[in-house]
Amino acid sequence: MQFSPEIIFKLLTGIIIFNFIKDFFLDYLNSKNFNNKIPEVISDVYDSEKYFKSQEYKKTQYRFSKYSKIFSLIIILSFFYFDGFIIVDSFSRNLFKSEILISLTFFGTIFFGNELLSLPFSVFFTFFIEEKFGFNKTSIKTYISDKLKSWILTILFGGGILGFIIFQEQLIGENFWIVAWIFITGITIIINGFYAQIIVPLFNKQKKLEKGELRSEIEKYSCKVGFDLSNIFIIDGSKRSSKANAYFSGFGKQKRVTLFDTLIDKLNKKQIVAVIAHEIGHYKKNHIIFNLFFSIIQIGFMLYILSLFIYMPVFSEALGIENHSFHIGLVTFSILFTPISEIISLIFNMFSRKFEYEADEFAKNTYSGEYLIEALKILSKDSLSNLTPHPKYVWWHYSHPTLFQRVIRL
Repeated sequence: MQFSPEIIFKLLTGIIIFNFIKDFFLDYLNSKNFNNKIPEVISDVYDSEKYFKSQEYKKTQYRFSKYSKIFSLIIILSFFYFDGFIIVDSFSRNLFKSEILISLTFFGTIFFGNELLSLPFSVFFTFFIEEKFGFNKTSIKTYISDKLKSWILTILFGGGILGFIIFQEQLIGENFWIVAWIFITGITIIINGFYAQIIVPLFNKQKKLEKGELRSEIEKYSCKVGFDLSNIFIIDGSKRSSKANAYFSGFGKQKRVTLFDTLIDKLNKKQIVAVIAHEIGHYKKNHIIFNLFFSIIQIGFMLYILSLFIYMPVFSEALGIENHSFHIGLVTFSILFTPISEIISLIFNMFSRKFEYEADEFAKNTYSGEYLIEALKILSKDSLSNLTPHPKYVWWHYSHPTLFQRVIRL
């Protein structure tokens, strides 16, 4: 069945509008639950003053999200209806003759254009909303530094991967997706294995947890469950936010647990070990390997489907561009793939929530469910978490169960 450029154009804009309406509706549903009574089992999370502050935070975030999404929709549709892709494509072709350089310039122009347009929203959220509710610790200098570093990483990794894919497409044709898949898989494994050594030092300072009661308690527990955990690090998360976190990274001898300094400030040693027990549970239950494998399969599937559609000139014609090119095909494909991507995301979230329950259960059975509950409640309180989200919003967006669900299970 052959689709005309007009139908493809309507399909592209239709997907964008439908996705916007879907997210807008789910946000609206969620906002209707803001004032719901907090379930009895977690009613001790907030006192009256903190609860009022959490309500204001949720409502402020909702309003901000609503206006920023409307702005984004207007920009995207304007790009479609006022020949934005034609203008950027012509600009790129006037600068270079090489298809690789044309494509990199095309995506680079769109990326930095989007960054500049979204910058006021980013600044407002960080320095006004997060500041107002006591979360922001980011200085202007750190904010600018983070932006510049993230842009450089995007150019190096994003540009490098895209350039390699286009080069392979020119070199071997429609089977380019196989080599691209192997290449991206290698990059993904390296980043996952050495994230703490490669990426984190660019943004944060890390130091090993010094000897003392906390380290002894952690090592005692890790020894009990047969988990070699000599790499325990503290990261200076407080330089950007007062919110606390902990995460696991690496494989084999490179595996490490990283604690935000804010986490150590908020929790006692028993609660911290319970959080670490949860993270070790992910490792013991092979959740990290599963998530990595799931991501690799997803990338391979997407690249294969891309290879089937990338050579169709109707993709370029739909955007009013006569010369069909890889980068225009990639733009249209990425939008057409959105419904499939949403389904994949739903499946991933279902597994992710299941894995969170399993990691909680592991922490409960090997250390303490009571201390984990205490830690979860403190972290929820200090981040002004929404304790009454709408079930449909949770089903679609949440990669973790709600606090209420986790406490009930524990």
